[in-house]
Amino acid sequence: MAHAQPGIFALGTRSHHHLEFDVTRRGPEVLAAVAEACEAADAVAGVNLVVGFGARLWSEIAPGQVPGDFGDFEPVEGPDGFVMPATQHDLWVWLHGAGPDAVFDVARASATTLSAVATVAAEHPCFAYLSSQDLTGFEDGTENPPVHEAVRVATIPDGEPCAGGSVVLLQRWVHDLDRFDALPLEERERVFGRTLQGSVELDEAHQVPDSHVSRVVIEDANGEELEVFRRSSAFGGVIEHGLVFVALSRDRARLRTMLDRMAGRGDGLRDRLTRFSRPTSGAWYLAPPVELLTGGR
Repeated sequence: MAHAQPGIFALGTRSHHHLEFDVTRRGPEVLAAVAEACEAADAVAGVNLVVGFGARLWSEIAPGQVPGDFGDFEPVEGPDGFVMPATQHDLWVWLHGAGPDAVFDVARASATTLSAVATVAAEHPCFAYLSSQDLTGFEDGTENPPVHEAVRVATIPDGEPCAGGSVVLLQRWVHDLDRFDALPLEERERVFGRTLQGSVELDEAHQVPDSHVSRVVIEDANGEELEVFRRSSAFGGVIEHGLVFVALSRDRARLRTMLDRMAGRGDGLRDRLTRFSRPTSGAWYLAPPVELLTGGR
């Protein structure tokens, strides 16, 4: 049985740092450098490191371990001109821990180790806001499964390519907090589809069909919710701020469906939250199990 990268499920960390790379060398050389970075990070107490690969790079490294529907991120275009842009890169490294100093040191060391095979294309320093809340004040990850069920939700099942790994969606969203905060509380709650205090889903009398909850909570043909595991965090300062959205899943299809519904593809109902937050990046990564990543270190 393959084992997921443990940093995916290490909850409670306050500081996060995402690095995206474009590779300059061949796949096997990249994997060796990644293994070296992982080993170095292991020596630093309290910092978790998770690695994901873009479709083309992972296909070169492990051609028999690519899920059938996995590929590069393509723009998601809604019927009214709304677009979720594609900014796909080859490699993603996510570091998180208790404090920004240790996370920064490991992030810098990881970038140095990988510099022989890749260049940093984008980075996103992030932080946990209050009690796992978005900068809007609303709780982030309300729909997350309990920890004891998260592995089932976030990892590819046994018998499938890259079993034990996770499909990862990485997006950066910039909030317009001034516009959002200017709304009356009742309207802000309708944007999300749940209450600010207690994060209780609105009842049918108050829920609107384009609320965030209405658009991203999806079900299969049997009425069972198709869950994902969210590990998002806030970023930015006074001038620009928002959310680095990280969602992990056992397959890509449910995440693609969520994105389509947010953009209003199919029925024209665009997620009301996108009136106050705009995506500036989008990429798919595959976070392989530790056995494929480092030979079972």
